Amino acid sequence: MHKVDFEMVEMTLDVMKYAIGRITHPSPELGKPKKETELKALVGETITEAGIGGEKAFQLFKDVLVKATVPIDHPRHLAFVPASPTRAAVMFDLVTSASSIHGAYWMEGAGGIFCENEAMKWLVSLTGMPKGAFGVFTSGGTAANLSAMVTARENWRKNPKHQNEKGLIITSSGAHSSVKSMAKVIDCDVLLVETEEEMTAVALQEKITSLDPQQRHRLFAVVGTGGTTNAGIIDDLSGIAAICEQENLWFHVDAAYGGGALASTSSKHLFNGIERADSITIDPHKWLFSPYDCGAILYKNPELAKEAHAQEGSYLDIFKDEGAHGFNPSDYQIQLTRRVRGLPLWFSLAMHGTDKYAWAVDKGIELANLAGKLIQEHPLVELVREPSLSCVLFRRKGWSPSDYTNWTYKNHREGFALVTPTKYKKDGVYETVARFCFINPDTKEEDITMILASMEA
Repeated sequence: MHKVDFEMVEMTLDVMKYAIGRITHPSPELGKPKKETELKALVGETITEAGIGGEKAFQLFKDVLVKATVPIDHPRHLAFVPASPTRAAVMFDLVTSASSIHGAYWMEGAGGIFCENEAMKWLVSLTGMPKGAFGVFTSGGTAANLSAMVTARENWRKNPKHQNEKGLIITSSGAHSSVKSMAKVIDCDVLLVETEEEMTAVALQEKITSLDPQQRHRLFAVVGTGGTTNAGIIDDLSGIAAICEQENLWFHVDAAYGGGALASTSSKHLFNGIERADSITIDPHKWLFSPYDCGAILYKNPELAKEAHAQEGSYLDIFKDEGAHGFNPSDYQIQLTRRVRGLPLWFSLAMHGTDKYAWAVDKGIELANLAGKLIQEHPLVELVREPSLSCVLFRRKGWSPSDYTNWTYKNHREGFALVTPTKYKKDGVYETVARFCFINPDTKEEDITMILASMEA
């Protein structure tokens, strides 16, 4: 199966033809999920002793399986945090896989890692972090947040007083679910500043002041958010940074979604204070138009991350030899084996230039503001809060939670759009509302108008 024969050449041409068709198709079919039993009945057994052949397997994928998926780059996919990788990035994702580069150590992957590092330099420059700051690409925001929290905790435990202590972090109730989840992984406790809006310096200071001596002894980090997933809200990063500096706490900013707006010409100022963070999470596979999976963790002092993450093993000693010196991505985050997932971002940046990235990010913000205007002009819907970054929360007057659910499934079933509801807390009460998140610059005003019109029935 590792031989290159005529069948393999034909299969390669078929795959390339599919990829070209998909890349050049601006509005792919909005697929619909099926139950596992339905899919099994349609495709039958695919893993057998003799194999079913590449042609049949690929045909099943094209005719059945891919149609049971939702393409994240559909212009009317406005749910969750969608994505819209550039065609250049998608093409180079093929090159990345075909090149079989192991991106853990410079000795094996120097050329690919060099390209990643060029893209990383641009990311770091967007944040305004001080000289010496640097980072590494991860599988996503969850791995980036975990890598940051491990680094923060290990740095805290350098103090003998904190050895064998269970750590404590503070974040807001609006923080991403991965922050709380990763705290479980490293076995530390989480205290929440209860707010669906921004976490302010005042609220954070009140929470710290309310801690008993034992809790304050265990507190080692504060996680702020640079654009909440639910509503695009940015915490008071400058105020939080000042408190963390005063209290000697690690300041991590989870900007997995919102960090793309650092490339914006209109909204970068909203992140003032992020340059003072000890670590920052940004997901290029969200708002910087890379394919999955491409997250990033940035450190003010990368050496602290290296102390926490560098792995030891006799078979790894060669990577420390004089002839292997260079940047080793595995030293700065939780994964050892890794693909050079920053390569597609590098190629797209090199091909298009950073000005086009600024334009594309600004387009998402413009679409959110346009949607806000259209909602205000519509008699049956109203804004829940002003648009923030590329997120818009709005309600359909008179609807119950089940109405939103039925509307979502109807639009999806008809292959029209994927827009899902969420919950938003106001005056202590959670309300089911509708939500837009604009990433794809190919989304048009007509798409928004049609989606709003679908709520009139």
